[in-house]
Amino acid sequence: MTPQKRRSDLILVFDAGTQSVRAALIDPHGQIQALVKTPIDPYQSPQPGWAELDPDAYWHQLCRTARALLDLPHVDAARIRGVTLTTQRATLVNLDARGCPLRPAITWLDQRRISEDLPLPWLLRTALAVSGKRDTAMGAMRDCKSNWIREKEPDVWSRTAKLLFLSGFLTHRLTGNFVDSAANMVGYVPFDFRRHRWAGRLDLKWKLFPMEDGILPDLVAPGAELGTISPQAAAESGLPDGLPVIAAATDKACEVLGAGCTSPETACLSYGTTATVNTATDRYVELKPLLPPYPGAIPGTYTNEVMVYRGFWMVSWFRKEFGLREEQLAVERQVTPETLFDELVAKVPPGCQGLILQPYWSPGFDTDADAKGAVIGFGAVHTRAHLYRAILEGLAFALKEGLQTLERRNAVPVTGLRVSGGGSQSAAALQITSDIFDRPVQRPHTYETAALGAAVCAAVGLGFHHDYAAATAAMTRIGRTFTPNPRHRDLYHALFERVYLKIYPRLAPIFGEIQRITGYPEQI
Repeated sequence: MTPQKRRSDLILVFDAGTQSVRAALIDPHGQIQALVKTPIDPYQSPQPGWAELDPDAYWHQLCRTARALLDLPHVDAARIRGVTLTTQRATLVNLDARGCPLRPAITWLDQRRISEDLPLPWLLRTALAVSGKRDTAMGAMRDCKSNWIREKEPDVWSRTAKLLFLSGFLTHRLTGNFVDSAANMVGYVPFDFRRHRWAGRLDLKWKLFPMEDGILPDLVAPGAELGTISPQAAAESGLPDGLPVIAAATDKACEVLGAGCTSPETACLSYGTTATVNTATDRYVELKPLLPPYPGAIPGTYTNEVMVYRGFWMVSWFRKEFGLREEQLAVERQVTPETLFDELVAKVPPGCQGLILQPYWSPGFDTDADAKGAVIGFGAVHTRAHLYRAILEGLAFALKEGLQTLERRNAVPVTGLRVSGGGSQSAAALQITSDIFDRPVQRPHTYETAALGAAVCAAVGLGFHHDYAAATAAMTRIGRTFTPNPRHRDLYHALFERVYLKIYPRLAPIFGEIQRITGYPEQI
């Protein structure tokens, strides 16, 4: 059936992020017909550096969000042809034989590590050392959360019948099946990132991340059916029983697709809780040895990525700690808080009169585990407005450094930039981005690009469009373009080359001393 004849059909997309659960109804032309967003309870930190959440609470919030959407007066559930799901990445859920969580889920923000390396055959250790991959492999082994559970909570591990990411857990709740999209496999699991399937039994990853047979879910490609809404899920969520559930990808991969970035010449900047710069490609290219590209939302493709952990989370942090006045004024003036924070940015000149921020509130790409954030250049002239602008500039500097890495490894110059995520609502942030990158920056017609990318996958799987090229062309488009200001561009270029790029190398030894003296962040 042609898209024109399907004009009244809708796809229901769930986007389960770090700070909220969204439910959106999207048509075959990429228009969001209805959307409900509900905040989730913050993750818990039983110890410094830990980040855990209750998987069942996430499921119940998804059900509440679904019911709120379906209760909207203009929503007709009979128009929904299928359901799809995109989630935060690398959040690990242990289930028992009945499918019940055995412990809180360990989220992607968690920094715990195992205390010692797992035993590896001498020959394998020697081969890793000779190849120069030993440190990367041992670091991945220590960071693996399933290894931590195996070491610290052996009773939980012994009772774990299924080990799932949050995407697989919610898929199981929706369908009753232990199955997930191959494009959701981002984390320390024995996954073949080149072929997008579980690794063969001789693969090194089975040594680094040991798993019992049958503990991992079945995998399907994006656009394939994961199952149908089960009677139990229908009763809990209000969704129609029997609707097909179509595989999509992780939130970042879906953002790349939803922004219309399908080749390495156009990079996608994601201004979300984690800020990232991604390029889509059909080539397998490792940014570093043993650091693979992630699966793309289009089957058989990859996304290379550099991330700044707690990226636009830093904006939320600023608003919570210093932005009460703007939040209150927004209510009084009946405008969005983003409008007032953009006004705050406008009060400060580019470069923040010498205030420079390095946004490593959590360690990032090419940094040590004990890396910390830094703000330098303080003087009596500086105010909270300077700090807010410095956050936006620092994030853009960090992502520009990441883009340079992607261009070198892909051997393809990036000529276009598209920005997605909640932070893309800020015109001030996008103008700063254009000035710092010295490139035009395009904002898609919706900042809900993760949901839109998932809808593209479902539109192909449901037959709304005959392939991904047609679906992307029909469902994604540009809203507004920001172009560099030459005066600001030159100032930012000097700050980036002569100041920003030198901050981390000079502070790295001091970060190590801070860790050794204070014990934070913990190394195990």
